[in-house]
Amino acid sequence: MQEVKLGRIAPVLAELEYPISREAVVDQLGETTVLLADGKVNFGDLIDEANEETFDSHDSLLLETMNLLPRHAVGEPYQSEGEG
Repeated sequence: MQEVKLGRIAPVLAELEYPISREAVVDQLGETTVLLADGKVNFGDLIDEANEETFDSHDSLLLETMNLLPRHAVGEPYQSEGEG
């Protein structure tokens, strides 16, 4: 099982060949755990909830991934991690 931080998911998705079906994404990355700001999620379970059957590009899969994440995935709203 592979673990990847949410901020590093884009390069993982870029390695897939597009277009790609939702089923193929689950087959290839289904055991991947995505580490969130507060918790973690199984990527296969996440993508299994997608409305799209096929992703035409890396960008479309990344956008769908971000839309499916729980609200707390990237931290508290309106908070910047860059300030002291």
